Amino acid sequence: MVPTIETPRLRLRCFVHGDLPDLHRLDSDPDVMRYVIPTRTYDETAAYLQKILKNYEDGSGLVRWNVEEKASGEFIGVIGLFRLEDDTDWEIGYRFFQNFWGKGYATEALRTVIDHAFESRHVPRIVAVANPENQASYRVMEKVGMRFEKMAFYYGTDVRFYAIYPNFSNLQTLQPC
Repeated sequence: MVPTIETPRLRLRCFVHGDLPDLHRLDSDPDVMRYVIPTRTYDETAAYLQKILKNYEDGSGLVRWNVEEKASGEFIGVIGLFRLEDDTDWEIGYRFFQNFWGKGYATEALRTVIDHAFESRHVPRIVAVANPENQASYRVMEKVGMRFEKMAFYYGTDVRFYAIYPNFSNLQTLQPC
């Protein structure tokens, strides 16, 4: 089951069939998709939404949340936790409408999903990749504590590869018997 997650300003919830028009508006925006993938047609977006909904049902753990601004209830973007292309690491990815850039929403959502993944899903690390030209994206990654590890090649292109590990500093040290 995919939880709804709330932050002070955001609500991250499961997608539903009725979200297709908003999702298509996001995925057909060339500014939003500039560093991600080519823009999607309506039919491609519909197929993508079906994939998201199927992932909810199959219990694979792959999840994408609809991100809403709590104050207005407006759809502002997508954030997801899924397997990196080579299926070894958990990757976090996100995209937001341009009029919500620079407001700290991506940072707030990213931090929340990272915390959720470490606390509830017990993933060993989370990675993210960004086009080297997408400085805004990797600045967000750095703000939430992700660290640049290397240049890599994923999704058919060169990317900056970031990772973050759980913080175990709050765990009690086990004492021998």
